[in-house]
Amino acid sequence: MKKQINIGILGLGTIGSGTYSVLNSHKSDYVKRVGAKIAIKKIAVKSLNKKRLVKVPKSLLTTDVLSIVNNPEIDVVVELMGGINPAKDLILKALKNKKHVVTANKELLANYGKQIFDTAAKNDVDIYFEASVGGGIPIIRPLKRELAANRIIKVMGIVNGTTNYILTKMADEGSFFEQALSEAQAKGYAEANPKADVDGYDAAAKIAILASIAFNSRVVANQVFTEGIRAIKPQDIEYARDMNHVIKLIALAKENKEGLDVRVHPTMIPVSHPLAAVSDVYNAIFVEGDAVGEVMFFGQGAGGKPTASAVVGDIIDIAGNIIDGRTGKMKCTCYNKKQVMPVGQIISSYYLRMKVADKPGVLAKIARVFGDKQVSIGSVIQKGHGGKLADLVFITHQTKEKNLRAALMLINSLDEVSKTNNVIRVEG
Repeated sequence: MKKQINIGILGLGTIGSGTYSVLNSHKSDYVKRVGAKIAIKKIAVKSLNKKRLVKVPKSLLTTDVLSIVNNPEIDVVVELMGGINPAKDLILKALKNKKHVVTANKELLANYGKQIFDTAAKNDVDIYFEASVGGGIPIIRPLKRELAANRIIKVMGIVNGTTNYILTKMADEGSFFEQALSEAQAKGYAEANPKADVDGYDAAAKIAILASIAFNSRVVANQVFTEGIRAIKPQDIEYARDMNHVIKLIALAKENKEGLDVRVHPTMIPVSHPLAAVSDVYNAIFVEGDAVGEVMFFGQGAGGKPTASAVVGDIIDIAGNIIDGRTGKMKCTCYNKKQVMPVGQIISSYYLRMKVADKPGVLAKIARVFGDKQVSIGSVIQKGHGGKLADLVFITHQTKEKNLRAALMLINSLDEVSKTNNVIRVEG
């Protein structure tokens, strides 16, 4: 029996530093749980002389990544570099070298998951990726194991802390998007280039992974309809509040007769919904199953130590598998080939804010167009009286998106309509 499981880490940034720290914090506990010592053999970095977040012996550091993935003494490669290249090639090489892999790389898995999981299966090795979604929140393993008895009906979550922080600031302080983003950047919650977060691409990669697991059918990132939060204005948040709703960037996956409905966009949800109270940089993932009912996973969705908690949990699991001789048992479960629906086919309720001429007959004219396109209006409020223009705020009943878009094309061509300022989907 092996007395020591050797680990090679690729990357020593925020998550790599957290992983190093957590692995060294509870060494004796890990020995008792696994039945062997878990030891860091080597860590690959870009520069040997860079200032680190943690104090690491220089003897552990190397700039030669191949010396880790090709080292016969290393049992588990932990990829914490992020991005597609060179991470993809390094992971594939490690798997082909019969090494187990732990990764937090959502972008890679959401785009090349099939190739990676097939390679792991072919070589009878483990690949674990709990940290790829939700940081420290356990969700991958519960979907694969604890909730495996269920037919999953819906997965819906706040999976990006940056956008949740921005929307919280806008709601609490009446800030405009640009102000809240600047503050998020100043606090280190948002990158200098925030595109992946605020335009929804980070969340899209995460919901692609969750949808693949929940519905046992491969979903890749470019199949996810994605819309960010740049268009959200304080008026939208105020009007949502008037209707007892809040606005969150929601990642959503559900199944219906037409296929899988997988999307990321700003969403109005009732204040009574469990996700409505999730604020600041926190994440939460709401799952509905036919047997378990509704459950929610809540916690810190990013950061060095919370994410490292998930990474080290995976390392411990794999180490236990090695000792017990049961590696390669957690197979990919994408055995179905379900269609991902085009966004025009989705059915939702909608919040609409329009700037229109403040005169009689305008509402009736707009309502006629909606009726002709089979869009039913649930409620309408007029905001602003006495001027030349007013805001009309609609909430529709559930309708197909393509019907709504067809109606809006005609409505926006009316002389009485200045513009449709915003369209936000409503859930719950």
